[in-house]
Amino acid sequence: MNELFLSELKSVDKDLLQKLVLLEDHIFSGSTPDTMHADESLDCLETIISQCVAVISEIESPLEKAETLLNELYFQHLFIDRSGTRWPITAYRVSEGLNQRAMSPIIKAALVKEIITACGFETDLVFIPNKIMLRLCCDEQYAIIFDAITGESLDWTELDLRLDELEGDPGEQELKAIEDNVALVEHLSALKNILIHEQVFDKALTCVDIILSLTPDDPLQRRDRGFLLHQLDCFKVAVDDYRYFVEQCPKDPAAKILKIQLENIDVGNNTLH
Repeated sequence: MNELFLSELKSVDKDLLQKLVLLEDHIFSGSTPDTMHADESLDCLETIISQCVAVISEIESPLEKAETLLNELYFQHLFIDRSGTRWPITAYRVSEGLNQRAMSPIIKAALVKEIITACGFETDLVFIPNKIMLRLCCDEQYAIIFDAITGESLDWTELDLRLDELEGDPGEQELKAIEDNVALVEHLSALKNILIHEQVFDKALTCVDIILSLTPDDPLQRRDRGFLLHQLDCFKVAVDDYRYFVEQCPKDPAAKILKIQLENIDVGNNTLH
């Protein structure tokens, strides 16, 4: 893995959106402009920001200003969407996803965060069990927590129910902003899955390699890297990852199957049934 690329990816001087653009350039480098729209720009983002700023400029109440901003963004600028389990590969590319209004969850969260911050609000990404959401701080007393995809906010009752799922004493729960690395791994994992689904194994392998650079020796990612290496005919290297997964997750159903297969493989002939 390129050390300069990794140092930029981990840099505290870059925000999440900049890191997502950096990831995109690294993963899709070599893709042809005709298929990947490499000439897409983020001019549209600046236009959206300037229009949102103009809409809220005369509003004094922080809460009213925040609500007006979200309505402007999701309804007037067509950011509203339905939650889905799979987005197309283009949704994982920043400018193309924005221009088509079809953005994967982390891409959209980063773009919405960029817009809201430019409009003068403090905002961050937080983990509400089963989902990464956005928190918009209206003032010191009030914040809006909402789904970046749908724009729907949580009321306090639903928030309390979600937080009850977290480990530890509910009375001591503090909703902390997640680190960029957490969001990047979430993004890369989802992109890896769609790339595997589309059988773009080389780029999926790049995603796994980056994930393992951010979270070393994750057994599930090692399993997926083994699978991708296997698909790319690098079987002897894949076996090491398969074995690591089996050792680290012996009770996993997939590990039990792999263990039996590994005991009967012929590495020289790349046979694994």
